[in-house]
Amino acid sequence: MHGLLLALLSALLFAASTPVSKALLASFSPFQLAGLLYLGAALGMVPVVLRERRSGLPIVARRTNALRLAAAVLCGGVLAPVLLLFGLRLTLAGSVSLLLNLEMVATAVLGAVLFREPLGRAGWAAVVGVVAAGALLAGGGGWPGVFAALFVAGACLGWGLDNHLTALIDGITPARSTLAKGAVAGAANLAIGVAADPWTAAPGALGAALVVGALSYGVSIALYIAAAHQLGATRAQAVFASAPFVGAALSFAFLGEPLTPLHAAAALLLAASVAALLRSRHAHPHAHGELEHVHSHRHDDGHHLHEHPGLPRSTRHSHAHRHEPLAHAHPHWPDLHHRHEHG
Repeated sequence: MHGLLLALLSALLFAASTPVSKALLASFSPFQLAGLLYLGAALGMVPVVLRERRSGLPIVARRTNALRLAAAVLCGGVLAPVLLLFGLRLTLAGSVSLLLNLEMVATAVLGAVLFREPLGRAGWAAVVGVVAAGALLAGGGGWPGVFAALFVAGACLGWGLDNHLTALIDGITPARSTLAKGAVAGAANLAIGVAADPWTAAPGALGAALVVGALSYGVSIALYIAAAHQLGATRAQAVFASAPFVGAALSFAFLGEPLTPLHAAAALLLAASVAALLRSRHAHPHAHGELEHVHSHRHDDGHHLHEHPGLPRSTRHSHAHRHEPLAHAHPHWPDLHHRHEHG
């Protein structure tokens, strides 16, 4: 129950970012606001990272980790939030919230393309359903809605790439990678925004943007990680998938945006498609090679077979560990331990 509450709070905090960002765009350009939101996210991660440092959690310094983190910063930290805010400036926050379901689709399709992970019939039907719902929302907003949908789709593609790149970073915790992403991407976008447009925002708007970034992008991530530790990644993601719908509801309730039959139809189609996508898993015999890395794990998942005397197998913890070669079969996602190709 505690993990479920954490996941719901994480989704609520992230969902609130869309309608609040819509209001903040009256004070900032998209580059300025994107920079402030991600600097706020970095600030929100500082306490988490300090706690990790006190616990002695190591960082594995690999060149591949640094390259993947740099690419994640570019795709998910610099480009994606700016594209989202340009789209948000053109159409209703409720529509943009619903369109954010495209991130899950982008992540799934990139997994199929980059890692040859089969989606299955239900998965591809879900992709078609989400795209069709996005087309409904885009068409209902006229040409501004179409351009907004393209901007949001570009943002979701950037976050999808970010998701895969971050999942491959096995020596840096999510909190540390978020801190680095927020600090670097936030500073870059803010610098571009200040150079391109005059700074006219009041101190109150500046503080609000930083707080939204800290809560909706920083604390939300920390809560999601904690929820995934207790619920498992699949159930935590299923709960977090409610965020776009909560964001739309908040937009209609607090911004006074009209809830049209088109929004209702798109939301129903999106909900059915997301549910199908979350159920899309597969099982087959597969082999794991020898591997050494650092990440959060537990010992009842069939992959972490090393022993800790006195530690219950269900306890989640993090340390450097080695995997011996292993062959088995079970239902799985394209996660950190299942980046194999399929013929």
